[in-house]
Amino acid sequence: MIEVVAELSRGPVFLAGEALECVVTVTNPLPPTATSASSEALAWASAQIHCQFHASESRVALPPPDSSQPDVQPESQTVFLPHRGERGQCILSTPPKILFCDLRLDPGESKSYSYSEVLPIEGPPSFRGQSVKYVYKLTIGCQRVNSPITLLRVPLRVLVLTGFQDTRFPQDEAVAPSSPFLEEDEGGKKDSWLAELAGERLMAATSCRSLHLYNISDGRGKIGTFGIFKSVYRLGEDVVGTLNLGEGTVACLQFSVSLQTEERVQPEYQRRRGAGGAPSVSHVTHARHQESCLHTTRTSFSLPIPLSSTPGFCTAIVSLKWRLHFEFVTSREPGLVLLPPMEQPEPVTWTGPEQVPVDTFSWDLPIKESSPGSAVAPERLSGSLVGVTL
Repeated sequence: MIEVVAELSRGPVFLAGEALECVVTVTNPLPPTATSASSEALAWASAQIHCQFHASESRVALPPPDSSQPDVQPESQTVFLPHRGERGQCILSTPPKILFCDLRLDPGESKSYSYSEVLPIEGPPSFRGQSVKYVYKLTIGCQRVNSPITLLRVPLRVLVLTGFQDTRFPQDEAVAPSSPFLEEDEGGKKDSWLAELAGERLMAATSCRSLHLYNISDGRGKIGTFGIFKSVYRLGEDVVGTLNLGEGTVACLQFSVSLQTEERVQPEYQRRRGAGGAPSVSHVTHARHQESCLHTTRTSFSLPIPLSSTPGFCTAIVSLKWRLHFEFVTSREPGLVLLPPMEQPEPVTWTGPEQVPVDTFSWDLPIKESSPGSAVAPERLSGSLVGVTL
């Protein structure tokens, strides 16, 4: 029996363009109750990163696959195919790298091998939506002598930095002073430089605060004014807004605001509704605030952006955008008063109206959610460990 363990020391979350480093440990364990054991041999082991794409057949109309270029020996059990048995299509992959060949381990012996690869910057981010899914995995294939290939898959989360496609790591030496007693390889310098540059650009984009005011009105008059201090946010931040209803001429009985993502299939890939297709646009609510606001002059709300969510992006097949979705319930009666009179010559019994005619309408405000934000740091506090037994 052979045990193969893959460890990502920095965790499973990466920026596109970063170098992934994985330590693969191969062990021939010695059972505690065994009186005798023999050596085990492995023919080879390889590793590769790939992105798997899967589309909902009821929402997305994909062109037929190109049959002129079939997979090389897809049914062979001796060919390393990282996406073997996976749903969907492999749309992006790195060149496979051989970890070792002709490895023999004595009972109780183990050996470790390092794998390093730069994540492609031209791929989509990790995303699991209702119409499409983009899933990244590191696949390690091992084969024992005269046995089929065994695959070990390590799930990854990749965040794409918008506007970093043309960024290159500088070749000149760093200007900052360095200690001769500290060792730092080039890969570490590049990852540190990329993370720092991403943090600086993201901080510059999300720290700008400027009050934006929006007048909210329906066909009968003004309801109020909505204020928000910025429109670009990071993962883990709170979307804070204020609503001023004191200046409105139409009474607002209740309002709700939802933080949503809008997943839209591109027109050329939309499936026609008459052919049994589902809607090409789907919405997911990540946070919601609801409040009864009659006789309320001013109120506010705070909606957190989940760390596990995906920033907005756009590919040839689908686009993802963020928005605030408002719903208002207003009174049809002008000058609605639902409070008892304050001054009465003698005590009286007052009851509110049993029915109030109302209207409802909605309003959408687009916002921008950027990566990486604070989503990278928490998940890198501990490593990621995955193993398989051959």
